[in-house]
Amino acid sequence: MNNKEFVISEIQAAFINNEYPGDNLLQGSFEGSEPFEEIEPFMGQKDWMNTPSPVLDNHAGALNFFSEAGFRYFLPAYLVADINNELMYADPLFHLIHGFSEGSVEHVIGTRVFVRKIGKSAFVNPRRYGGMTFYDYARYRLSIFTREEARAIVAYLKYKMDRDPEDLNNEEINEALNSFWLERTEIAPPGEIVAAYMQEEEEYIAAISSQSDESG
Repeated sequence: MNNKEFVISEIQAAFINNEYPGDNLLQGSFEGSEPFEEIEPFMGQKDWMNTPSPVLDNHAGALNFFSEAGFRYFLPAYLVADINNELMYADPLFHLIHGFSEGSVEHVIGTRVFVRKIGKSAFVNPRRYGGMTFYDYARYRLSIFTREEARAIVAYLKYKMDRDPEDLNNEEINEALNSFWLERTEIAPPGEIVAAYMQEEEEYIAAISSQSDESG
């Protein structure tokens, strides 16, 4: 059983060196006013460890509207706040396990029974995304985490299972672990590889810029 202090230390160690992506890269959705209203309080918050829990909880919708960069940067703040029982509305667990288990609900309208899929095989929005299912989207959205970050997230998920005596979410957590997260702890790129790639890209762009200046 993972204890609270251990899991928090795992999360902090895995995410502590992440750089703030910048105000212009936090928002992922631009439809209507709600995305900006949810994201705005996070702008300028350049140390996720010091993001106040009330900000996190009062803007639970930000987890839906963050860009991938914003989601990766601020997720650990939500995880730590959740472990510390400081969240009433925000549910980071949902965003880490949704799309990996199957489910459906029946809706009776008149004489017809509609079976509405709500799990992994349900389509996100065929008019916009064609054949993309929620399983496809979950794998895409959550592939942003490095190997170390995935391991910290697994520690969080197992912690949540240990403290779910009524098994409210354990089946969904198990599905997410077995379908995605455990594999990511082995095959996701390590943080040092990602950092080295970014450094090389910066050097490459600088070299091209320098060559262009010399040619001009």
